[in-house]
Amino acid sequence: MVEKRETSINGQTITYTVKRSLRARHVRLEVRRQTGLTVIVPHSYNIGKLPGLLESKERWISSNLARFSHFQPSAKKKLGSGDTVPYLGRDLELVKQDNQTGAGGVTLKGNTLAVSPILFRNGILELALERWYRAEAAKLIGERAYKLSTEMGVSYKRITIRGQRSRWASCSRKKNLSFNWKLLMAPEPVIDYVIMHELTHLKEMNHSKRFWELVAQHCHRWREYRKWLRQHEANLTAKLCP
Repeated sequence: MVEKRETSINGQTITYTVKRSLRARHVRLEVRRQTGLTVIVPHSYNIGKLPGLLESKERWISSNLARFSHFQPSAKKKLGSGDTVPYLGRDLELVKQDNQTGAGGVTLKGNTLAVSPILFRNGILELALERWYRAEAAKLIGERAYKLSTEMGVSYKRITIRGQRSRWASCSRKKNLSFNWKLLMAPEPVIDYVIMHELTHLKEMNHSKRFWELVAQHCHRWREYRKWLRQHEANLTAKLCP
């Protein structure tokens, strides 16, 4: 369950999001550029305790919100030939080329994406690129998840590629995994970390100390990759997100 609430921080009213989680064992606060303050609470948590908790964390919340206070989203620039989009940690240049046989008229050629000219003229380039990213994500993440799950000694039922606004991936209690197609914009080691994170949930459906110990067994640099995602989440999708 997700709901919006308001609180006062240093005399200023702010809106924040409350998310109830079946996996959460403790209350967790997150401040992100795109979504602001989010409070993740265990499913059975007494919401009446939130005001006191937020008051005790006022200094932390205020300082983290201040990091993004200067940021104002700019109007999204329409993509054109010669512009670049991120892919596996590098930039691909968009070039117009006729007779493209790739997914939806988009074909990867080295460090360029060859795109059918009609996609530029009809103003549907972003949709075509999303379809291409989704197809690439299904292939790459599917292959990596199969390999990594074998190495980790776990099994899952199916993988779904989605377009979540505030989540990179998830694992259900039915052992189904879902991944955000925008992960294809991150470097491959970061993608592997996200996959291993979700595969670890097949053993521990929480973020306990044991969970992170299991993650570390297979991904020694997980802290570095998690930090990378948090630092780049706003920029990764700036060109393609609605």
